[in-house]
Amino acid sequence: MFKCAKSSKAAGLSMIPTIFVAVFAANQSGHSKAATPVAVAAPVAVTAPATSRQVTTSPRSFSVEVIGQGRPVILIPGLMSAPSVWQSTVDALKADHQLHLIHIAGFAGKAPFTSKNQQTEQGSLLQTVQQELLAYIEAKQLQQPVLIGHSLGGFLAFALASKAPEKIGPIVSVDGLPYLAPVFTRDPATVPAQMQAQATQISMQYGGMTQAQLSQAAAQGLFIQATSPTAQQQVLAMAGQSDPASVGQVMAELLTTDLRPHLGKVKQPVLLLGASGALPPQAQAGVKALYQQQLEKLPAAQLDINPQARHFIMLDDPAWLNQKIRSFLQEAK
Repeated sequence: MFKCAKSSKAAGLSMIPTIFVAVFAANQSGHSKAATPVAVAAPVAVTAPATSRQVTTSPRSFSVEVIGQGRPVILIPGLMSAPSVWQSTVDALKADHQLHLIHIAGFAGKAPFTSKNQQTEQGSLLQTVQQELLAYIEAKQLQQPVLIGHSLGGFLAFALASKAPEKIGPIVSVDGLPYLAPVFTRDPATVPAQMQAQATQISMQYGGMTQAQLSQAAAQGLFIQATSPTAQQQVLAMAGQSDPASVGQVMAELLTTDLRPHLGKVKQPVLLLGASGALPPQAQAGVKALYQQQLEKLPAAQLDINPQARHFIMLDDPAWLNQKIRSFLQEAK
């Protein structure tokens, strides 16, 4: 399987964008243990005054909730995540921004696509999400909306800005990278062809999982997803309400889709916010170097690493995250 340091499971896994640790932990033959049962709390609902809220019927691959008025911002959560993870950011931005909260099909209680639709109509779930997001932007006449994405959502933000740079505004990626595979291989020269066998295996394996099995796998990675028990339970609850086949397909697509060669097409400012709080001090420099390498074709991009927060920065250190976002958006007019 993936190349993790055999001397330390925790050290090996902690280099991975941590929403993926949950599902990959079960694949580390000889390294995984049965998950300890964890109490599950329901995801926190995003709330806003009734006068500023409208719910929009969305395309097949996602739904949208619109909150507030002002500069348009699209908020995209990560793998197995609901829009509720953005609650603190909604509170920080809703007074002067129109927020479009995306909920991707198959994740955190949102009904999945059928395999037939995914495979025969558009080729992949992520390609479908991208195409329908661009169509949504055009239909709603959003003028270069800001894209804020977490993990998978950050990857999608980079993808959209590469595909349609004239339609996309500034980008904030919260612990999401243009290409996931080098995090596993520890080799920036990794290319998608090298990951095809693993990707196929993962897609097939998770296609045969139950939600209970997915939740059990997710429980193994909670220690590096978030710090507090409450935040960990929120992450686990969302995973337990996700569709395993959709999770496996998206993981496979992420391992075989490298956006780095296309980043030179991005025209707008970029802010990448990383998290290294699950790592020992001696590993901090390696995280920054890894993230910086992914931005080589974006020399003007800003990179900031939070050394205390874990992968769900919005749950661990919302004040830091939202201050970084507001400051970046004020500069990126």
